[in-house]
Amino acid sequence: MNASPTDTDILSDVAEPGRREQAKAERRIKIVRAARDLIRETGETNLSMRMIAKRAGVSVATPYNLFGSKRAVVMAVLEDERDFLQRFMELKVANAIDRIFEAHALAMTYIVRDPEFYQPLWKALLDTSGQDDTGLATPERQAQTRAAWRWLLSAAQQEGLLNDDVSVEWLERTLSHVGNGAMLSWAMGSLDTDQLMAAAGLGYALVLAASATPEGRRLLDKKIAAFQKMLHRKAKAAPPG
Repeated sequence: MNASPTDTDILSDVAEPGRREQAKAERRIKIVRAARDLIRETGETNLSMRMIAKRAGVSVATPYNLFGSKRAVVMAVLEDERDFLQRFMELKVANAIDRIFEAHALAMTYIVRDPEFYQPLWKALLDTSGQDDTGLATPERQAQTRAAWRWLLSAAQQEGLLNDDVSVEWLERTLSHVGNGAMLSWAMGSLDTDQLMAAAGLGYALVLAASATPEGRRLLDKKIAAFQKMLHRKAKAAPPG
């Protein structure tokens, strides 16, 4: 006669998947921290999985099992460094146009304050020479970013600052192209770090101005003038080439 399972047995069976997931999450954290520390120490992202695994104290197979590729590890490092969404929700501004540019400044602040760390990351993510085509961010992060920017743009429409006959989806995509173009120029060295925030901001303002109401255009004209002034000042301060 088979013995009936006890309550302890049942609870143990239920808890086991939870313990496995917790252990997996802890290994992921170790790997991300190890990769981040190695990047900071060496300034390179061309790290072997063996090197990352050794630093994390896990088997060589573990990073592949948990992330699938080195590029995915690099993306995880990039995302782990940022508490953007939490800080984004705490923004206090006068209007939706200001909120858009405060969000832009918040995102750029991470990079401008620590370019030696972020530039190798972006170079690695922009490298298309390999077979890995996972892109510049995980699908989850891409979805979060798109949703945040579309919310910002919808709020501007609701406040009567952007015309409501313009597609928020396509406006967000256009801003994304502008931002990624600035990041590409910076990562490749053709745009200085101290010009990055203003250059991307000017691009955003010019795109939004084409879709703005008269009141929105008044606010955006101020942004355009401010960004142009910043870029002009930085260009004058730069040493002659």
